[in-house]
Amino acid sequence: MTPVASRRRGEELERAILDAVWAELVDHGYDRLTMDGVAARARTSKPVLYRRWPNRAALVIAALGRNAPDYRQPPDTGELRTDLVLFLGSLRHRFDDLPNDAVHGLLVDLLRDPELRARFTAGLTADGPVSSLGVMMRRAADRAEINPARLTPRVVSLPLDLLRDAFLTGGAVAADRVVEEILDEVVLPLLRAPSTD
Repeated sequence: MTPVASRRRGEELERAILDAVWAELVDHGYDRLTMDGVAARARTSKPVLYRRWPNRAALVIAALGRNAPDYRQPPDTGELRTDLVLFLGSLRHRFDDLPNDAVHGLLVDLLRDPELRARFTAGLTADGPVSSLGVMMRRAADRAEINPARLTPRVVSLPLDLLRDAFLTGGAVAADRVVEEILDEVVLPLLRAPSTD
């Protein structure tokens, strides 16, 4: 008698699906990624995918989130510039095995879909990279390394915003030199500047 294969559920099934998404992105890019291809690679069905994610962009965001660095433990070297260089480096290299068009395609869908954009933005702020930037900057303020009055939400997210802009306008992951320019010419001078009031 042939043994019946056990059905995967819960975390095991989700892990298989998100692994399949990542592999499809690497092999085909975002534009050619399909729910059919993911389902076939994960050995499941499209209805299973749609029960968890409403569309391919939401599915890709889940895969990107699963492959993200652990933002809950940002670097703590005792010097803000070093912390930021290490942290931004980990963000830059998280997509190294993906083709650039996979990331560009997702960003285009984010511009088209307000609901998807809101979900992506929430992932940046709640226990995401912006939250980690805030942790590192508050530590630096406690050490009197920067001006605590400068820690507004817009300023805290600035390194990530400028890094994303460099990717969008340059078409590739920013070089080390670009990260250093962002920090030394814009972010750190702003954080160190005295308050205007």
